Amino acid sequence: MTFDTRTLGLGTAELLGFGEPTHLEPAFAWTRNDLFAELAGRFRSIALETDRVAALAVDEYVRHGAGTLESAMAEGFSHGFGELDANRQLVAWMREYNEHRPAEERLAFHGFDASLETMNVPSPRRYLEYVRDYLGLDYDLAALAGADDRWHRTEAVLDPAESPGATTEAAALRGYADEMDIDLHTRAPELMAKTSRADWFRAETHLRAGLGLLTYHKQAASQAEQEARWTRMCATRDVLMAQNLLDIRRIEAGRGATLVFAHNLHLQRNRSHMRMGEMNLDWYSAGAIIGSMVGSRYSVVIGSLGRDETIGLPEPAAGTYESFLQSRIAARDFIGPGELPAAARRTDHTSAHGYFPLDGATVQAADAVLHIHDGAVIRSSGRDEVSVERPANADRG
Repeated sequence: MTFDTRTLGLGTAELLGFGEPTHLEPAFAWTRNDLFAELAGRFRSIALETDRVAALAVDEYVRHGAGTLESAMAEGFSHGFGELDANRQLVAWMREYNEHRPAEERLAFHGFDASLETMNVPSPRRYLEYVRDYLGLDYDLAALAGADDRWHRTEAVLDPAESPGATTEAAALRGYADEMDIDLHTRAPELMAKTSRADWFRAETHLRAGLGLLTYHKQAASQAEQEARWTRMCATRDVLMAQNLLDIRRIEAGRGATLVFAHNLHLQRNRSHMRMGEMNLDWYSAGAIIGSMVGSRYSVVIGSLGRDETIGLPEPAAGTYESFLQSRIAARDFIGPGELPAAARRTDHTSAHGYFPLDGATVQAADAVLHIHDGAVIRSSGRDEVSVERPANADRG
C-alpha cells in the first residue's frame, strides 16, 4: 500500500509517533513496517516500545550484520515483542535494506523503553556493572544490590514495604551511579579515543538504564496512597521514555528523522488515562512531554481499530468515533482530526482486548488518525515481504 503521507503534516518533524490502540492487534505493526519502508530515506531510524539496552543487539545486526536474525530476535527485545512476526519481518527487512548501503545511509534500530513490566522490574545491577567495567573502576555493586530476585519479584512492585527502592543500599547504588555519570562525561574525549564513540554511547545507554531503574524502584517504594503511587510509577516510566527519545534524537541528529512505534497511551499529546482495578490513573505520556519540549518537531498519528473477530472486538456501535471511521475507511488509511465529527467514546471493549478507544481530546491533539477497518484482513495480507529498493551503488559492498 502506498500512503498519502501529506495527511501527516510532517513539516519539520524529527519524531513521528505512530500509536496502536492495543498491543494485541498485530495489524498495526504490519502497517508500521509498510509506513517505515515508504518513509525510509528521510527517516533513517525507528524506535520501538522495547528495552533500549536490549535493542542494541538488534541495531548491531541490522546495521553491521553482527550475530544472526535468530539471536537479534531472542536477545534484542523485551516484553515478549521478539516473538511477533511483524517485528521479525521488520528486522529482516532493515538488514537487507542496509546490506549494500554506506554507513551514513543505513537504517538504525532503537528501543526507547526501560525493561519494565507492570508487575516485574529488574535490578539495576547489570547495567551499572557494565558502566563500571567500561570505566575501569572496582566498585562492588553486586554486594549492594544483592540478589536480582530481590528487585524483580512481583511483591517488590505491589507492596512498597517489600521494595528495595528506598533502602540505604539503593541510595548507595545511586551515589555510585552519579559518580560514574560524572566520570563518563568528564573523561569522554579520552574514553572515545581509547574505545570508540559507539562504545561510549553504549556505556551511556547502560548508565541511563541503571539510573532509570533506580528511579522507578524508588517510586515503587513510596508510602503514598496506592492510586497516587501507581500514577507516579506510570508517569515515571513515560518520563524515562521521553528521556530516551531525546537521547536517540541526539544520536540521530543530522542523519534523518525517527519513526516511533508504541501504544497510543505513550505517544498521545493529551493526558493518558488507565483504569487499574478500582484505581483511575492519569498522567502525561512520553508524547505529551516530548511534544511540549520540541513543538512542531514532534508529530503523532493515533491508531484506531474498527473490528477484529480473532481478538473478539465487534463492529463498533453507531455514534462512536470508530463507527464513523468504519464508514469512511474500507481497509486502512490516515484521516485528519478535523475531518472527524464529535462522537461518543466506544464502550463495547473489555480488558481482555487491551483496547483504548478514541475520545475527543486524543483525536483533537493528534496530527492524524490511522484507522484499520478489520485487523484480521490487514494482518493476513501483511505477511508479504516488504520490497527493498537497491541503491545505485549496491555493488560497492
